[in-house]
Amino acid sequence: MKEAVRIQTEDFSQDEEIAALKGRSRRMGGIGTFLGCARDFSEGRDVSEISFDAYGSMALSEMRKLREEAIAQFGLLDARIVHRIGTVQGGDNIVFIATGAEHRVAALEACRWIIDELKQRVPIWKKEVTPQGDAWVVPHP
Repeated sequence: MKEAVRIQTEDFSQDEEIAALKGRSRRMGGIGTFLGCARDFSEGRDVSEISFDAYGSMALSEMRKLREEAIAQFGLLDARIVHRIGTVQGGDNIVFIATGAEHRVAALEACRWIIDELKQRVPIWKKEVTPQGDAWVVPHP
């Protein structure tokens, strides 16, 4: 089974991630998910591709802390976080978060909290390639 928190270049399967999450507990009554996808248009410009880079060990460590904090804060049964690095095209998957709890409210609130915190705390940088040139995206939207 794949690690619950990963940074990888290849695409991921939402179905596999959800199945792994569900496999952790039969008490799970609610699963919250977030899928971040690459847009081909941003800030009024066409975007041909997006490049992601991470401070590997630090980013992974911070993502693991986010998972543990969310489990404790929201009473989750489990959570999974996967973020891609490298170059992606419009429509490609970038980040996936799945949270499982006994009830939907905790799962949904935790999912939103994780993506918001990930954007603020995890050292992953995004560069958009446009006809006007490359631009690093700061701050995190």
